[in-house]
Amino acid sequence: MRDLLEAVAAGEVSPEAAQAQLQGYVVGESGRFDATRETRSGVPEAILAEGKTPTEVADLTATALETTGRAIVTRTSPDHREAVHDHLQEIHPEAVIDDDQRARTLVARAAEFEVPDLDATVGVVTAGTSDAIPAGEATALLREMGATVKRIDDVGVASLARVLDQLEVLRQQDVLIVAAGREGALPTVIAGLVDVPVIGLPVSTGYGHGGEGEAALSGMLQSCTALSVVNVDSGFTAGAQAGLIARRLDDARES
Repeated sequence: MRDLLEAVAAGEVSPEAAQAQLQGYVVGESGRFDATRETRSGVPEAILAEGKTPTEVADLTATALETTGRAIVTRTSPDHREAVHDHLQEIHPEAVIDDDQRARTLVARAAEFEVPDLDATVGVVTAGTSDAIPAGEATALLREMGATVKRIDDVGVASLARVLDQLEVLRQQDVLIVAAGREGALPTVIAGLVDVPVIGLPVSTGYGHGGEGEAALSGMLQSCTALSVVNVDSGFTAGAQAGLIARRLDDARES
C-alpha cells in the first residue's frame, strides 16, 4: 500500500486508479464505476448511457479511461457522444475513440491500451437490417474481449436460401449469436443446422400481437433445438456470453 501511496504522491498514479486498486470501484459525482469487473468476471465493465445525462456519461467515460485504460459505452444518443468527444478532447486528447452511431456504442481507449487477442471466432448473425443495433452492441463487446467477429447479415427465414448460402460459413464459427425480431425463427433454424453453441438474441422489431420482441423471445425460449436465449435487445449480454466461451476456447487451444 505504501508503494501505491508514494506513486499517487509522485503523480505516477491518479487518485481514481489508486481507489480502484484498493476498493475495486471508483466513486465519483456520476456514480460508482466497477473497475475490476473484467478481472473478476472476464467481462469488461460498460457504461449504459440510457437514463444518464451527457455530462454523467462523459464523467464516467473519463473515469473508466483513468482506471482501466478503456471505456465501453452502450445505448448512446448524439448528445451523449458529443459530450464524450468534447470532454475527452479536453482531458485525454490522446484517447482513441471508436464511435459506432448505428450500434449506439462508443469505445475509448488510452493510447497504450492493448485489446486482448483470442484464438476464437464468433459469428454475429442478423435476420434483417433492423436487427443491426443489438447485433452491433454484441459485436463491439466481443471485439473488446478479443474475439474475432464474423458478421453475417440479412439472412432471415423469409427466404431460407439466404441462410443455406451461408451454411458453411456458419459452421466454421466457434460460437454464433443470432439476432432476430418478428417471430424469432432464425436462431432455431440455424441451431438445427450447426454443431456449435448458438445464442439467440430476440430483437424488438415487429408489430401487432407479440410485437416489441415478445413473440421473438417466446419463440426462442420454446425452441426445440439446443439454443440459449438472452433478453430482448440484450446485445451486451449475448456478446458477454459468447466472449466468455471464446476465452475458454482460447485457453484450451493454448494448452
